[in-house]
Amino acid sequence: MSMDCKATVKLGDLSRGGMTRGDNRACDHDMEYEGKHTPCGILDEDTGQLHIEFGSSAKTSDFILDSLHAWWNQLPAHEQQATTQIQIKVDNGPESSGVRTQFLKRMVEWVDQIQKPVQLLYFPPYHSKYNPIERCWGILESHWNGAKLLDTQTMLAWARSMTWKGLPPIVELSDSIYEKGISLGKKAMKDIENRLHRDPALPKYDILIRPV
Repeated sequence: MSMDCKATVKLGDLSRGGMTRGDNRACDHDMEYEGKHTPCGILDEDTGQLHIEFGSSAKTSDFILDSLHAWWNQLPAHEQQATTQIQIKVDNGPESSGVRTQFLKRMVEWVDQIQKPVQLLYFPPYHSKYNPIERCWGILESHWNGAKLLDTQTMLAWARSMTWKGLPPIVELSDSIYEKGISLGKKAMKDIENRLHRDPALPKYDILIRPV
């Protein structure tokens, strides 16, 4: 799997660049937006299926893990049962890094819930462009450039009409509210750290979590 959040998408009568037919004028300065959403994408590199969760709250570790929950829950039962291990390529961003306590706590809880080992593979700083999900974001941006994303439903419709490797993405909307700045104390994090099998050569970039 490849996982990452895209830059926040602002909604309203805003100029987004790109080309379009007809009279489609929009504000290109002093722009006031009607709302905003942050997309979290999860790409199955084996099948090419893309899952996008749009959140209207803060981009946090909890939002990312809830998006991962949503991706897993929409998989058919036979695919869940056939899965023996999940490998996730992740950017080393502040919400999902190999030292982010809330992210690691939630990841350990998810591993225990689904009873599947999960290997986190991180890209080093300034190398996020090599994460495969970034190509999907490039396709999405090209797909809806020139369009006015006036409201949430317009944004979702445009996202659903793109394709990646011939497949339309699974697009969902989250209305959950997330609190920023949640972190674990040293004592609680010690218990979580005992569950993490860090590669001795790359302890921050290769982490294996096994279910109890």
